[in-house]
Amino acid sequence: MNQTIVAPMTVHGVSAIAALRVSGPAVRQVLVTLFNNENPIPRHAYYGNAVDPHTQKTIDSLLYLFFNSPHSYTGEDTLELYPHGNPLIVRSLINVISSLPNVRIAEPGEFTERAFLNGKLDLVQAEAVADVIHSTTTSALENARRLLRGKFSTRVHELTEVIKDLSIRLELDVDFAEEEVDPDTSSWRPKLENLHQQISRLINDFQSAETANHLPLVVIYGAPNAGKSSLINALLEEERLLVSSIPGTTRDFVEVRLLLSGGEIRLVDTAGISDHATDLLDSLSMEKSRKILKDADLKICLIDGSKPETLKDAIAQAQEENALIIISKADLFNAEELKNEFPKKALFTSTKEDVHLHLSNLKSLLNEKLFPPRQIEESFWVTSERQKNCLKEAKEGIEKTLVLIDQNPAVELIAFEMQLVRRQLLSITGEISSEDILQSIFSGFCIGK
Repeated sequence: MNQTIVAPMTVHGVSAIAALRVSGPAVRQVLVTLFNNENPIPRHAYYGNAVDPHTQKTIDSLLYLFFNSPHSYTGEDTLELYPHGNPLIVRSLINVISSLPNVRIAEPGEFTERAFLNGKLDLVQAEAVADVIHSTTTSALENARRLLRGKFSTRVHELTEVIKDLSIRLELDVDFAEEEVDPDTSSWRPKLENLHQQISRLINDFQSAETANHLPLVVIYGAPNAGKSSLINALLEEERLLVSSIPGTTRDFVEVRLLLSGGEIRLVDTAGISDHATDLLDSLSMEKSRKILKDADLKICLIDGSKPETLKDAIAQAQEENALIIISKADLFNAEELKNEFPKKALFTSTKEDVHLHLSNLKSLLNEKLFPPRQIEESFWVTSERQKNCLKEAKEGIEKTLVLIDQNPAVELIAFEMQLVRRQLLSITGEISSEDILQSIFSGFCIGK
């Protein structure tokens, strides 16, 4: 880590403010080059002109902060710059900084890797950084924060200490075994079974980051002109989809994103489905609607309540398809007169401003169905396949130990198995790790993190 690295922390594109990070031994030289600041005060916000040393022209007037080693994210001298979010400015700053001796563009995840190597984070926390950035649900984000705060790491250390204590006792029994004193195997089993139970619980609570961050697919379907596009526009609170009184306006399914309190969902508006197609294009549109419905995590059948002659058949079909039923155009009919036709769980909506809307109820119901609270035994869950595999190896090692106790209580063999279990747990936090594992983890990070 003799080289200094630089990279943007914000995505490429136009924005009000961008952010860059520089980390390594040449940070103070960067400060002198850009700002002529030889003695920066750590954690002090400076506002100054970043000057190109080759042209002596001002690149930008910006805010910058210096963090001295080891009191920084990476544990090294670190500089954070906050220029205006013009890609031309960001590129100019990076070009100037990376042109200095022993300064280069950072590899993906290299800042976090340096934080791990410098003892600022363990491997569980380093992986949690990526989860914090990429979480798409509230529960996944909260779990990632718990992992970053060290909840899982603390549990691993507790388990490791128990195994360490047990191993010491086993080693003592090995010494006594040489004096032909029988080891007390009866005291080993309860502790090993308790360890096995705790590790099994962590494995059972596992949920991959991919599963936890799955964007639920909600498909709204129904007869032509039932008000599907109008409903989606009302949920989004903007005129995103084309709305017309002419049936068949929507010919292809249209996907939008809707943010609920529990996370983001994919909301799909489909072409109207009727008993008979009017033409070939209409037939193809309905076929695509039926196809996307098969992939839905939740189906919403929108039924036009102003057409009582079709109400009963439409509701029966929706119930058969296990769809959430919404009765649209509630301003055009008297619900009391038709209440015997409606299922108890049906929702009523209207997109007219002068009618009380139940869209907040619909959003709450969607959130309840798509983001139910997880019932887990721990206050967190494991999201990394790597961590899960280490736990499984540790669990299998304990199972082998229990078999040895029953069949061949040779303390040397049991002590060896306990060492292997402890190594598996230590590899979770990175206290024992290989270069290829680190490369696999950090290469999946974004540049700048």
